[in-house]
Amino acid sequence: MALKPFKAPGARLALRTKPASDRFAGRLGETEVILDISRLMWRSFHPTPTGIDRVEYVYARELLERMPERLAFAAVHPVGGYYGRLNTAAVRQFLAFTTARWRNVDRPGPGESRAAILRRLFSLRPRPVPLAKGPRVYLQVSPHHLEDDEKVGDILRAEGAKFVNLVHDVIPLTHPEFARPNGAEDHLRRVRTIDRYADGIIGNSQATIDALAPHLTRGLDGRAIRVVHFGADPPDLFGPKGHSVPDRPYFVYISTIEPRKNHLLLLNVWRRLVEQLGDEAPVLVLIGRRGWENENVVDMLERAEALRGHVIEAGELPDNQMQALVAQARAMLMPSFEEGFGMPVVEALAAGVPVICSDILAHREVGGDAPDYVDPIDGLGWLRMIDAYRKPDSPERAAQIQRLGGWRAPTWRDYFDVVTDLLDEVAASR
Repeated sequence: MALKPFKAPGARLALRTKPASDRFAGRLGETEVILDISRLMWRSFHPTPTGIDRVEYVYARELLERMPERLAFAAVHPVGGYYGRLNTAAVRQFLAFTTARWRNVDRPGPGESRAAILRRLFSLRPRPVPLAKGPRVYLQVSPHHLEDDEKVGDILRAEGAKFVNLVHDVIPLTHPEFARPNGAEDHLRRVRTIDRYADGIIGNSQATIDALAPHLTRGLDGRAIRVVHFGADPPDLFGPKGHSVPDRPYFVYISTIEPRKNHLLLLNVWRRLVEQLGDEAPVLVLIGRRGWENENVVDMLERAEALRGHVIEAGELPDNQMQALVAQARAMLMPSFEEGFGMPVVEALAAGVPVICSDILAHREVGGDAPDYVDPIDGLGWLRMIDAYRKPDSPERAAQIQRLGGWRAPTWRDYFDVVTDLLDEVAASR
């Protein structure tokens, strides 16, 4: 199925008008907020979401609830690559369809699922950008198409809007060895686009904003900046539990298998646990797809006989199965070398599940005093901690559960109070 190529006439008109800041100045109550959901649409054929997918989804869900009369949707469409506005009713249906797909409750056949996705994308074909009747703020919460400076500029001129962007991380710039080939160059182009156009920046952590600042030639001054931690949805948001789990103590790690996530350390720890404990060794459940440049990890998963029955590569799972596994785990493990935020840490803690994570700035910022922290290169430290947590009477695990009583989970309600305040500030600025 192909969509008829479309170029918004509003884009050509807007290029001949004055900048939005010269035409309008108002507060959020008078401002149209345009949420870009390009990422969700381009990821339509993926069965399970990434963290960035989830965040974009939550933005759509929460802003629809908070400002339905002022909210509009737009996207660079995955069929044809054209930018345009989206029908709000069709977006609502698309969001419901996306939630059901992540739940994977009915498990439709591949053909049926693909046909349904194509129908949704056709209903979301891009439409002309209407003439502005007041101030506009264009809000983008993913890095999608930011590497194309010219495209972003055209979009902002077509909309006559100010620009607010959510930055998830700058890891490809600070740690290029963990990025895909050309990942650092692509991310630098995204940061330059943000630097050139952004009137407001949202950071998912102070660690992210601190890492971003040196890469902005304009700096942070003169922009509206907010640091706010992502909220945690209730564990039962995506449906009931009741799925099978390992019949002996187990730990979980939710992550794409890629070098930055440090799976190799855990696999070597598990080999040692099996050598020491034999059949009494706990189980490690890896949730997430295989990523890139992970040959050593894949070799161990596929060829290390000692790990058979002790390490389960579960792959991509629907949300209800994933949540069932996390709920009964001895702990969530997160040994990654670097993170912008560390959403699994917050979600596990919010569900009352202990966390053992790497001792890095982002984890400390969001986890506070609750988790147990281990240096990501301290293999023996990880071995000792996991061995302690596997025991039914583990004092270390009991101590963390007690600490969880004093840990307050960030909420999406508080999060979007801050976001709307930022949008208000940007809309009112000249």
